[in-house]
Amino acid sequence: MDAAMNCPKCNSEHAYQDAALWVCPECAHEWSAEAAAVASQEAGVRDAHGNPLADGDSVIVIKDLKVKGSSSVVKGGTKVRNIRLTEGSDGHNIACKIDGIGAMNLKSEFVKKA
Repeated sequence: MDAAMNCPKCNSEHAYQDAALWVCPECAHEWSAEAAAVASQEAGVRDAHGNPLADGDSVIVIKDLKVKGSSSVVKGGTKVRNIRLTEGSDGHNIACKIDGIGAMNLKSEFVKKA
C-alpha cells in the first residue's frame, strides 16, 4: 500500500478506501485522498514549536544532544547557522556544520527557529 494512504491521525497502515473516502479501522478517522495530498505538501519541515524551516535559516538546539560515535555533546542553546533541509529516511532532516564538532545531521524536533 502507498505510504501516503497511512492514516494521518494514527499512522496505521490498515486504512482502506470506502467510496471517495479513506477510513482507518483503528481510530475511525476518515479523510479524502486529495486532503491528504494537500496536507503533506503544506507540512514541510517544522521546528519543535511548529515554525516552518527553510534552507539558510538559523536554528537553536533546544536540548543537549549526544553525538553518535563520539564522546562530544551538542549543548542546548547552541546556535546553528545556514542549515540545509534534507530528505533523511532516519528522521534527520537538517544538515549543518556546528562549530567545534563539524558537519552533522539533526532532527527538526530538537531545534527552534532563531
